[in-house]
Amino acid sequence: MPSTSPARTAGRIVLGTFLLFAGTSHLTFAREEFAAQVPPWFPADTDLVVLASGAVELALGGALVAAPRRHRATVGWVVAAFFVAIFPGNISQLVTRTDAFGLDSDRARAVRLLFQPVLVLWALWSTGAWRAWRTRRLSDARPPA
Repeated sequence: MPSTSPARTAGRIVLGTFLLFAGTSHLTFAREEFAAQVPPWFPADTDLVVLASGAVELALGGALVAAPRRHRATVGWVVAAFFVAIFPGNISQLVTRTDAFGLDSDRARAVRLLFQPVLVLWALWSTGAWRAWRTRRLSDARPPA
């Protein structure tokens, strides 16, 4: 079962709140900014991708904030996978030199890429997902008594 230390709980709620805000902004005032992160080669309508990813962020943010303890590790893995899945959009923004969210230089866009792994680790740590996986792996590796 995932750890629920005060620091992890705060980290999980802050990340969930961040995703709720991002999801809301996808659907409202920042649609154009988020459209800049959809790679031109992606085979779907850009606005649809922005709206769908916003809906996913709302669901994930809500799950981080409100999921019962027994589901938090799973939520952590799903949120981490989401952050990995959207990473090509961040790379595309750098490669295509697309300005958005104040990222108006190659350097700023490159530095932004460094934060994606931080988000993945934050999701795994704050939900106890990584710890739960390690604990399960260790218990599976022990020979039966």
